[in-house]
Amino acid sequence: MKEKFGEAWERLFAPPIAHRGLWSPDGYPENSLGAFQAASAAGYGIELDVQLTADGEAVVFHDASLERMTGAHGRVADHTAADLGRLSLAGGEETIPTLADALALVGHRSMVHIEIKSAFGDVGPLERRVHEILIDHNGPICVIGFNPYSHAWFADHHPQILRGLDSYSYRDANARRLAPDLRRSFSRLEHVDIARPHFLALSLDMLPNAQATALRAKGMPIIAWTVRKPSEWDAVKSHCDNLIFEAFAP
Repeated sequence: MKEKFGEAWERLFAPPIAHRGLWSPDGYPENSLGAFQAASAAGYGIELDVQLTADGEAVVFHDASLERMTGAHGRVADHTAADLGRLSLAGGEETIPTLADALALVGHRSMVHIEIKSAFGDVGPLERRVHEILIDHNGPICVIGFNPYSHAWFADHHPQILRGLDSYSYRDANARRLAPDLRRSFSRLEHVDIARPHFLALSLDMLPNAQATALRAKGMPIIAWTVRKPSEWDAVKSHCDNLIFEAFAP
C-alpha cells in the first residue's frame, strides 16, 4: 500500500487526526478554515465533512440542516455555495467554506480525511465534484464515509484515491431508518465487501471488534473515532493504528 499511496498511506498512522479541525466551544467553530489552520499549525491531520449544494459545489459542513451551526433554517442541499458562504458559523465570524478553499488553505501540511456525506440512492454527483477538486490538490488525502456505495464508486472510477470506510454499532435512532437486516450486516462489517476500503474508521462503540481485528491482522488499518479523552484511547489503542480526536490534545 505504501508503494501505491505514498505519503497518504504513511500519514494514516501518525499524526492523530483532529475531528472537524482543531475546534473548541470558545475557539474556532467546527469545520471552519480557522479550525483547519489551527490543526495544521499544531501538526495534526484533519477530518472534515463535505456535502453538495444546490448548484453542485462541495462545501464543508456536517449536518444536513443549517440550524445548529448557523441559526438559519433549511438544508445545505437547498442553498447555493455563495449563499452558504455568507452564513456565519456559531461561535464566531467564520463562514461555511468550500472544499476547494479548505484544501487550498491546508496545502501539503496535513493529511485530510474527507468524509463524503452522500445518501445511498444518490451516489455520483458529490463524488464527481470531490474528485474534480482533488485533481488540483497535491497534498495527502483520503476519502471516508459510511456509505459503502460511495466507496465502491471511487473504487471503480478512481482507484488511486485512498479510501476508509466509517462504521459504528448501528444501534442509534438514525440506524433504525435502515432495514434490520442491513443494520445487522453493517454492524458486522459485512459491507466491507461492497466498499472495498483500504482502511476502517470505527466508532468507539464497536471497539474492540472481532471482525475488525481479523481484518487488521490481514493488513487493514483501524482508526478509532471520536476519542474525547485519554482514557478512551487507552482502552482501545492496542486494537487501532490511529485516532480521530477532539476536546483534548493527544
